[in-house]
Amino acid sequence: MIARTSPIVQLAIRAATPIALLIAAYALFAGHNQPGGGFAAGLLLGAVIVLRTVAGLQRPAYASTLLAVGGAIVGAVAIGPLLWGEALLDQVVVTWDAPVLGTVKSGSALLFDLGVMAIVVGLVIAVLDGLGATSLVDRGLRADEDDVRPRRSEPRP
Repeated sequence: MIARTSPIVQLAIRAATPIALLIAAYALFAGHNQPGGGFAAGLLLGAVIVLRTVAGLQRPAYASTLLAVGGAIVGAVAIGPLLWGEALLDQVVVTWDAPVLGTVKSGSALLFDLGVMAIVVGLVIAVLDGLGATSLVDRGLRADEDDVRPRRSEPRP
């Protein structure tokens, strides 16, 4: 079994994190015209958080904040068009000319996808928190132990 405090595993996860974040950003922005979007980007970010948590590189936090903000964004984008007499979930497309990029087109679907991404990441963090997920290092495991039971600091009565 791989050692719980393996610097090789931590290094591999640190090296893979930027690549996974780049793929998640691509999935988010390409989701309007191709498969992907907020859900796919949220799952990729959730996988990064899970790997980094298990390796002891970070602790999951702010699940309720992400869920609330994501829900508020999705709700506002969904109900917003009703205020102007349009249909529910109607998309507004905005086009502008950027100096280097040329004509850039975006719409309210991007905001909706950002809200969905926040909800998915918040749910992944909530599941990790609910399962009591901490890094394997924090559980008191030594690198040479074969089982996954934590060490006890005091004898049992």
